Amino acid sequence: MTLPLPALIAIGIAGLALLLLLIIRFKMQAFYALILVSIVVGLAAGLPMTNITADDGTVERLGIIQAIIAGVGGTLGSVAVLVALGSMLGKIIELSGGAESLAGKFTKWLGPKRVGIALVIAAAILAIPVFFDAGFIILVPIIFAFSKVAGLNPIKFGLPVAGIMLAVHVAVPPHPGIVGGATILGADIGWVTIFALLVSIPLAALSFWVGKLINRREFAMIEATKEMFESFGNDQPSVNAGLRDGEKAPSAFTVLGLILLPLVLIMLGTAVAPAFEAGSFWNSFLSMIGQPIFALMVAIAAAMFFLGVRRGWSAAKLGEVMESALPAAAVIILVTGAGGAFGKILTETGIGGAVAEVLAGSGMPLLLAAFLISLIMRAAQGSATVAITTTAGLLLPSVAVLGLDTIHVALVAVAIGYGALGLSHVNDSGFWVVTRYLGLSVKDGLRTWTPLTTVLGVTGFLLTWILYAAIPIG
Repeated sequence: MTLPLPALIAIGIAGLALLLLLIIRFKMQAFYALILVSIVVGLAAGLPMTNITADDGTVERLGIIQAIIAGVGGTLGSVAVLVALGSMLGKIIELSGGAESLAGKFTKWLGPKRVGIALVIAAAILAIPVFFDAGFIILVPIIFAFSKVAGLNPIKFGLPVAGIMLAVHVAVPPHPGIVGGATILGADIGWVTIFALLVSIPLAALSFWVGKLINRREFAMIEATKEMFESFGNDQPSVNAGLRDGEKAPSAFTVLGLILLPLVLIMLGTAVAPAFEAGSFWNSFLSMIGQPIFALMVAIAAAMFFLGVRRGWSAAKLGEVMESALPAAAVIILVTGAGGAFGKILTETGIGGAVAEVLAGSGMPLLLAAFLISLIMRAAQGSATVAITTTAGLLLPSVAVLGLDTIHVALVAVAIGYGALGLSHVNDSGFWVVTRYLGLSVKDGLRTWTPLTTVLGVTGFLLTWILYAAIPIG
C-alpha cells in the first residue's frame, strides 16, 4: 500500500538525515551506510521484504534486497568499467612523469611571467584523466619549484591550480561521481563530457582570477609545510627525480595527445555520428568508437605503447602500474553502486515520485533543485561522489516525469556535478590535501579554499543553466 505524500516525504528526509548522521557523526564507511539506509528507508516506506509475483510468475514489485541488487547492478554496468579504465590511464600518465612535461611546456610557451596561467592550463588538462587528490599531489613539486624561483608563497600558484582540478573532477567523465550520476539519470556520457569541458574553459580563467584576488592578502604558512617548502630542492634537484636512472619524462605533446584522444573519439560518436543515416557504416562505426569505454581502451593502448613500451617499460612494469590503479578505484566503484541502490529504493518506494510532485508544486526549476540538493549533500557529508549519486537517485523520477531529451538530461547531470563542487570544508579529504600542502591553517583554508570552490561551483551551475535555457527542448 502506498503511503500518503507527506509521509513519503518525511521518510525521505529522515533517510537522508540518517545517512548524514552515520557518515559524519559515526564515521561509518559510505558504502555500508548507503546500503543500510536503503534497507531502513525501504522498510519504513512499506516496500515488501521479498519480491511480489503475479500468477504467471512475473515480478509485480521488487523486494528491498532485490531492489538494492537491481540498483547496484544497473549503476555499475558501465560505471565500474569506466572508472577502472580511467584510473588506469591516469596512473600510467602519473607514473611516467607526464605531469612535469605538461606543466613545463605550457610555462615555456607562455613565459616566466605567466607561470600561474600556465600551471592552471596544465592542471585543467591533467585533471581529466587523473583523480583530484592524486593530480594535485603530483603537481605539488612543480608548484614548489616555481614558487621558490619566484620567491612567492606556494599558495599563489597552488590555490587556482587546485580549484580548476576539482572543478574538472566533479563534472568531467571519466571521474566516478559524474559517471555514476549520469548513469543513474540515463544521461549520455558523451554530451555530459562535451558540456562539462565547455564550461570548464571559463572556470579555468575564473579560478586563476579569483585565486589572484584571494592572494592579495598574505597568509602565514604553517610550520610543517614551511619546513618542507624551505628544504625543497636541497635533496631533490629535479621534478623528474622520481623517474628511474636514465629515464626521461615523455614529451608534453605525447601526454596532451593521450589525454585528448578519448575526448575526440567520444565527441565523434556524440556529435558527428548522428549526421549519417542510422544503420549506415559510418553511423555505426563512429557510434562504436565514440562509446566512452571503447575510447578509453584505445587511449590506454596508446599510453601503454608511447609511455611504456617505447620508453623501455617491461610488460611486468606496465602490469604493475595498471594494477596499482585498481584498489583506489574499487572503493569509489562500490560507493557509486551503493548510491545507485539508494536511488532505486527511493524510486521503488515512491519517495522519488513524491519529491517530483513537491518540486512541481513549489515551482522550483529542476536544474536549481539539482544544484542545491547536491550542494547541501556535499557540504553535509564531504564526498562529491556520494552527493552526486544520491542527488541523481532522488531526482530520477522528476527527470522521467518531465520527459527531457538527451541534451537536457545531460545538463541536469552537469548541474548536479557543480553542486558537489562548492562548500568544500573540513569534512572533505580534498580540503586537507590542499591546505596541508599549501601550508594553510584550517581558518585560512576556510577563508580561501572554501570560497574558491563555492564561486566555481555557483558559476559552473549558472553557465550550465544558460546552456539549458538557450538550447530548445527537442
